[in-house]
Amino acid sequence: MAQRFVIGIDSSTQSTKAIVWNEKGQPISEGRAQISMKMPEPGHAEQDPHEWWDSFKIALGQAIEKIDPMRVEGISISNQRETVAFLDHDGTSLHDAMVWLDERAANEVESLCKIVGGEQIHKISGKPIDPTPVLYRLKWLSKNKPEVLEKTHRILDVQGYLVFRLTGTAKTSWTSADPFGTFDIHKKVWSSTLLDHVGVSTDQFPEALCPGEEIGKISEKIASEFNLPMNLKVFAGGGDGQCAGLGVNAIAGGRAYMNLGTAIIVGASSKDLRFSNFWRTLISPTGEGYFLESVQRAGAFFVNWFLECLGSGERTGEIFSRLEGQASKIDIGSEGVLVQTHLSGCMDPHWDPSSTGAFLGLRTHHTQAHLYRASLEALTLESARAMQIMASEEVELQKINAIGGGAQSSLWMKMIADATQLPVQRSLSNEASALGAGISAAVGTGWFANFKEAAAAMTNEAELIEPDPKVAEKWQDLSSKQARPYKILKQI
Repeated sequence: MAQRFVIGIDSSTQSTKAIVWNEKGQPISEGRAQISMKMPEPGHAEQDPHEWWDSFKIALGQAIEKIDPMRVEGISISNQRETVAFLDHDGTSLHDAMVWLDERAANEVESLCKIVGGEQIHKISGKPIDPTPVLYRLKWLSKNKPEVLEKTHRILDVQGYLVFRLTGTAKTSWTSADPFGTFDIHKKVWSSTLLDHVGVSTDQFPEALCPGEEIGKISEKIASEFNLPMNLKVFAGGGDGQCAGLGVNAIAGGRAYMNLGTAIIVGASSKDLRFSNFWRTLISPTGEGYFLESVQRAGAFFVNWFLECLGSGERTGEIFSRLEGQASKIDIGSEGVLVQTHLSGCMDPHWDPSSTGAFLGLRTHHTQAHLYRASLEALTLESARAMQIMASEEVELQKINAIGGGAQSSLWMKMIADATQLPVQRSLSNEASALGAGISAAVGTGWFANFKEAAAAMTNEAELIEPDPKVAEKWQDLSSKQARPYKILKQI
């Protein structure tokens, strides 16, 4: 029988990846194209939505060069979350899209919480109080650029925008809408209770559907341009974090997913709604149940910043290999060095955008390797503490599936296993978000009866790193120390 394919798109912060997947979750071909970022003012991070589309088309064109495009049976999109575009009735962008890294709305958080109530915002949206969700940027626009919102016909996430360009109709998934902080995760609808306070209405947002549902068919123009099947269906995908969890089969019981990328994201599946300051509550990529997600805004970014500011400025494989070798010879605790990695503020558990980074406990014998190891220890333990709280809330955790650039570090993988006392397994594919989108398309096309079957068939794992129980107490002692600097530094 001739092979059949789905295409999983990962439209992330810096690039678009288009990957052709088969029924076994094997990547057949791929395409990539960059997306640029603008920072017109301090704290402002923007992109031109049209560039999302240009990048999408380049990546898609490259991905289908080596296959018969007529064998593609579905497309689905994973997108950078909390990034928002504003379109008029003609589909023209009225303002550059605000990227999730944008911090301009930090001053709106407290004022909106006083009006609506921080606890109510958390309970409706699942998101603790933090300037990252789009809700607060809408409040900023209503105060500073009200004319933009007055002319806005559609407020779209990245998936919604790309689906609009592909099909002519703006639709998205629950899990792309959810991170906006304007979506009711109980009722799975846009929340008028929240939006009424920021000057916009629910009908300005796209229709949001369950992941895996059909959200449109590609236009004749697109089908002709790429020689794809007429009426090729587009299926609801989701936010890149949830799709990454799906791409490592975190929907199977007992698994946490850890994405060691620019930010560090740790998530676990929960059948029930659970709220805590140690995570934000998100709709599962299957549409059933929830993901509990801990986030460190400065993850691998902190390591790169460290090398640029306190090292040679180079980030070559040789540099990392040297530091890994030296740091692996230093005992747990880095001989007294503690690090606070909050270069971009802190999300869980403090939700404090003003929190800063710091190195503490330095002595003359400390080297670059000590600081490097201490940085990895701090990043590891912040995530480990969140997982401990999840476990105390009866969330089943038996294993961690690791992805992202940081997962290539054997030292870091061993730290995570030992600090959590859970085995850590690398994914065979490092493109988990694009695979999660591919799984959503595979479910939508009917290749599998449900997400459980699809994820089991299409996810593949690499080596397993086991924890060492003999060092568990050392890591627990270090964690109690590592948790203290925040309160101390906050005072000064």
